[in-house]
Amino acid sequence: MLLYMSNSARETQSTPLHSVSVAGAVVREDGRLLAIRRADNGTWELPGGVLELAESPEDGVMREVWEETGIRVEVDELTGVYKNTVRGVVALVFRCKPSGGAERTSEESTAVAWLTPEQISDRMAEVYAVRLLDALDGNGPHVRSHDGKHLIAAR
Repeated sequence: MLLYMSNSARETQSTPLHSVSVAGAVVREDGRLLAIRRADNGTWELPGGVLELAESPEDGVMREVWEETGIRVEVDELTGVYKNTVRGVVALVFRCKPSGGAERTSEESTAVAWLTPEQISDRMAEVYAVRLLDALDGNGPHVRSHDGKHLIAAR
């Protein structure tokens, strides 16, 4: 059951409301990364979405990647936590490896592609590209904040 609050009700509430999303940084053996072009806004991003209430983060990643791309994955490790300070969304990104399936689009994706790190940087907004690039560097988990468009420098 989802509860909706008016802005005035949110302002009087002492605990901020956040939602949690999960995403898969799916890395193929050749180093290419799985990406989708979103159906709703045409932007390139990594596959993912809102974590369901009774779902573990790992199960959520497997479900979201499968639903949006047709690729089955094995979840390896958490590589980053990213907070959109404007929308109140906390995204957990997990490095994954493909374990089956075949690329296909869905209601949520108009294209599915395996991209090089250079293509990721060219096609994706900074706040999404960094999630995939962070998953490759082996120095995670990273913790970053952004305003929906640009990263916010750590204090």
